[in-house]
Order: sequence, then C-alpha cells, then structure tokens
Amino acid sequence: MKNCLFLAILSFSLSSLGLGQAGSANQLPAAPSSVRTTTPPPYIRPSERTKFHNFIFDSIGPYPILGAAVAAGINQADSTPPEWGQGAEGFGKRFISNFGIAAVTTSARYAMAEVFKEDTLYYRCDCKGIWPRLGNAVISTVTARRGEDGHRGFSLSAVAAPYVGTMTAVYAWYPDRYNAEDAFRMGNYNLLGVMGSNVALEFLYGGPHTLLSKIRLGKSH
Repeated sequence: MKNCLFLAILSFSLSSLGLGQAGSANQLPAAPSSVRTTTPPPYIRPSERTKFHNFIFDSIGPYPILGAAVAAGINQADSTPPEWGQGAEGFGKRFISNFGIAAVTTSARYAMAEVFKEDTLYYRCDCKGIWPRLGNAVISTVTARRGEDGHRGFSLSAVAAPYVGTMTAVYAWYPDRYNAEDAFRMGNYNLLGVMGSNVALEFLYGGPHTLLSKIRLGKSH
C-alpha cells in the first residue's frame, strides 16, 4: 500500500513537471517591464565544507533521530522482528537498528554522489503553493543536481542508497532468517522515509543553511 502511494505521488509529480515544461513552449508574450518578476538564484555547486556540514546534519541531526524513533515505534507495534521482544529493551534495539540503517543510507548516498559527480543536497522549491512544493520534495527523492548549471536528473545515488542501508542491516545485525527479499521490502519503506525527510526539509526546517549563509547556496540545506 505504501509502495503504491509512493508511486502514485511520484507519477503525479513527474506529470506535473512534464506539463509545466510542455506549456513553456507556448508561453504568452513577455509581461510589461512594470510587472515585477522573480527568478531563482543561480546555482552554485556546494563546497566540500558545505557537503560535510550537510552530511553531519543528515546523519545525526533531528530528522534521522526522529525518523528512527517513529520507525521503532511502528516496528514495536508490529513486533518486528519478534526476536527482539517488547518493552524498553526491544524498543532500544529497534531504534538503534533504524538509526543505523539511516546512517548507512546517508553515507552510501554521499559516497556514491562523489563517485557519480552528483549534488544530492536538498534544494527547496522557489515556487509557492503546497502541491508544487510537495512535488519538489517527492521528485528530489529520486533526482540530483548535475553539472555546473545544476540541472536535475535521475540519481542512482539517491535511489540505491536506501537499499544499501537495509541490505546492510539484514546481513549485519538482523536475525539470520532475513534475506535479500526482506532487505528489498525494507528498502522500499526506507525510500519512503527519505521522501518524508525531504517533505520536512521543504516545509519545516532547511538544515544548517542558516549556519552557511555566507556560501550563498540558495535554498539548499
């Protein structure tokens, strides 16, 4: 069900972006100079220092901690995995497990982004309105910035990293009966969790951008 919901939202976002691009070919004549228009700030590729600050925020910041706690609560209610029991000890094991998955996911995403020359930092939308901003959060889950102009493209780093995280968990600390199929299933939920984190970055808090305002990265976190 969650997978279907994710695919539906993603398809809606892609179709919305496609319509917007198609419409641009038939735009009306330029507005008079008296009409004030705004343009997004120019893309500036992040420095290594900026990427390091964002890596720390994405690894041990409030969102991975909160996400691990929520996921642990859901796992506790479902008694997943049952071998870990209930009570405070069971919740602690599930919290540490989910936090570990998030840490591996983040590390894999940043490492792969370096290899593929991608910018996987999250950039808030310059648009207004709930649906366009939500679409930006969703599409950013599977895309990244490329090149000096920062054009958006499909990101193997962003898509593969959640599955690297769950695959590591299954073969490193989960009970032996779990296998690759379980890791893939968990990876789907992990990808949904990344999307939820992007939604939070879009609407709530943009990360350490306030600490890096002198670097002028527009609305990246």
